[in-house]
Amino acid sequence: MSSATKPRVRFAPSPTGYLHVGGARTALFNWLYARRECGTFILRVEDTDVERNRPELVDGILASLRWLGLQWDEGPIFQSQRMELYSAAARRVLDAGHAYWCFCAPSSYAGADAAPQEEPDDGAATPATAAPAKPARKSACGCRNLSAGQQAAERAAGKSPAIRFAVPRTGTTRFDDAVFGPREVANEELEDFVLLRSTSVPTYQLGAVVDDIDMRITHVIRGADHLSNTPKQVLLYRALGTEPPAFAHVPLILGPDRSRMSKRHGATSVASYEEEGFLPEAFRNFLALLGWAPGGDVELLSTGEMIEKFSLPGVSRTNAVFDRGKLEWFNQQYLQKLPLDELLPPVERVLRRAGIWRDEWATGAGREWLARTVDLIRPRTRLLPDFAGWARAFFSDEFGYDDAARAKFWKEPRLAEWFPKLADGYAAQPEWNHDACDKTLRDLAAAENVKAGVLINATRVAILGVAVAPPLFDSMVALGRDRVVRRLRAALSHLG
Repeated sequence: MSSATKPRVRFAPSPTGYLHVGGARTALFNWLYARRECGTFILRVEDTDVERNRPELVDGILASLRWLGLQWDEGPIFQSQRMELYSAAARRVLDAGHAYWCFCAPSSYAGADAAPQEEPDDGAATPATAAPAKPARKSACGCRNLSAGQQAAERAAGKSPAIRFAVPRTGTTRFDDAVFGPREVANEELEDFVLLRSTSVPTYQLGAVVDDIDMRITHVIRGADHLSNTPKQVLLYRALGTEPPAFAHVPLILGPDRSRMSKRHGATSVASYEEEGFLPEAFRNFLALLGWAPGGDVELLSTGEMIEKFSLPGVSRTNAVFDRGKLEWFNQQYLQKLPLDELLPPVERVLRRAGIWRDEWATGAGREWLARTVDLIRPRTRLLPDFAGWARAFFSDEFGYDDAARAKFWKEPRLAEWFPKLADGYAAQPEWNHDACDKTLRDLAAAENVKAGVLINATRVAILGVAVAPPLFDSMVALGRDRVVRRLRAALSHLG
């Protein structure tokens, strides 16, 4: 590849499931590399496996990519609409003497050429090590040596043949990997893999290579579980008269116990994390550091910084571990640091889903109040639903009292006397700001010979329903005088 050629990379999910976190990380690495090198990011949907595909999942995959901010430059391109291209390529390989007709029953090659080799390029963790073991060579297929007459007899018997690649019996196949370095596999360790099934449906090997050639892919960046596929594909590229692209196999993502990431470790689909209330910026930053080190100790990276720093040599060979706690830490950091004008739209969506959104908060003074209130709340939030969860009382008068908070801070019998006095004091307060709210409460505490902390904690539960919240007097200012007074009086019926 000429040094002047701009990279063309692709992400090629298969609609057999939702976008897995491993697939999202692979897509992100491809996208970052394309943006870093001013290249092209192509989205290809590998949907030729009619038995396993669920077409309705395509929209979900595309939506998850958009949520992550990984907009593609070309596509989506669907393999199911390119079947003639694969059949023609298989015939070219056959005519060139690099393949042969195989009359074996489909069940005899399904295990070798269907599921294991047709996993989507999603980087999903399957083995426990980054570099899978070399595949054991399958039993030689007797169809490789059939004469023309024997082939005719098989056809006459009603058998529909597949096209199987004729792997050289001697020598080695070598390729360079940007992450794992030079790789070399003895050809005797590779089975004669199927290119085109007897149903004329291409296998993963054929579809991937033909599309990569047709789409002028310069770099194949995918999960390390595809290392075992690469020697076969290198042979196929050359059989089709094309030099292979550059390869970079990124480490797998494992669960905290270092085993294959699965549902027992928590959610595995990107859509699940979106639904839980993670910010896409935080999720993207977290994913980028699963197997890639930008250098230095900086963890919080803007999109621009990730693009600027990303490089294939910076990708580790070591499997990455998905740490839910670390992801939540990233989300907390972004909730605090994200500019308010970027945070308000997702908060609005959360409040709408909870049924507590008010249209008056969309513009003008209402929008200003919403911004101030969100800014007050966000240092104590972990996920977006917190704004409609423990912080619900800021946005709605319909909220409950946390039982543990009531048990801890409403034990004092005299609260039934103090709440009305405090409400009256606030109702008569000519100013409504932090200092005025503070002074009114402390004056009452002094007059009643009670520690101010007792009143502060009890009042917080009365007006917000929870024990842990933003500073009380700042919360009062956000709620407004009328709501504070009304809630203090309403709490009387819940004491005891």
